[in-house]
Amino acid sequence: MLTIGQLAAYAGVTVRAVRHYHHIGLLPEPDRDASGYRRYGAKAVVAIIKIRTLANAGVPLSQIGRMLEADAPTFAEAVQRIDNHLHEEIERLETSRRQIAQLAAGDSLALPPEVVAYLDRLREIGASERMVEGERDGWILLAARWPDRIHEIMPAKFAQLGDPRLVRLYRVLSEMLESDANDDPRMEEAADIMADLAEQAYDSSENNLRELANDLTFDLLDALAVESDPRARRMLDLMRKRGWASWTRQERLAPPPD
Repeated sequence: MLTIGQLAAYAGVTVRAVRHYHHIGLLPEPDRDASGYRRYGAKAVVAIIKIRTLANAGVPLSQIGRMLEADAPTFAEAVQRIDNHLHEEIERLETSRRQIAQLAAGDSLALPPEVVAYLDRLREIGASERMVEGERDGWILLAARWPDRIHEIMPAKFAQLGDPRLVRLYRVLSEMLESDANDDPRMEEAADIMADLAEQAYDSSENNLRELANDLTFDLLDALAVESDPRARRMLDLMRKRGWASWTRQERLAPPPD
C-alpha cells in the first residue's frame, strides 16, 4: 500500500494534483490506516495514470470522469470530439502566430503585399517615415473595407507615382509634418497640387473608387488625418475652397449660389 507521496511519485504527478483529483471527484478517497494516513492500492495508481494521460492530451478535467466510465464506442467518440477541438485550437494558434509575426514586420500588419510595396516606394521617392506611417494607417482602413478591390486599385496607385506633382506633394507634406508651424505656407502649395490631382482623377476612366465616394471609410480617412495632426483641418478647408469635399474624396462641392 502506498502513501500519497509514493502514489504521486509513481504516477508522475504532484501530491497537490492527487488532492485536487480527490476534491473534484475524479479519484475516490481511500481508507486511512491506523495512523490516520491515506493508503492507496494498485487501482489508484492505474486511475491516476489514466487521468494524467488524458489531462496531458488536452482533455479537460471536467470530462475525464465521464470518459473513464465510458464504454469503448463512447470513449472513442469522446476522443474524436476532443481531437476535433484540438485541431481547431491549433489552427487558431497558427493564425495568432502569423499575426504576431506581422507585428514584428511593421507595414505588413493588416496589409496585403502590394500595399507594403507601395509604402516602400513612397520611402524611395522621399516621403518621410511619419508620412509613410499615415499612409499605412489609411490603407489599413481601405483594405479592411474593400479587401477584394485592393488588387484593382494598386496598379493605378503605382502609376501615379510617375507624376512629378504627386512626388512633390509627398515631399511637401513630409516637410510639413516635420515642422511645428500651425500656418505653414506650404499648405497652399499642397492644396493646389491636391486639387489638380483630384481634377485629373475625377475625369479619369481608371478611377476605381469614385462610385464609393459617399462611403463612411472616407470620413474615417479624413478623421484619421485630423487625429494624427490637427493642422489637417486647415488642409480640409483649403480643399473645400478649391471646390473639393476633401483630399480623399474625388467629389466636387456644389458651387455657391449667385
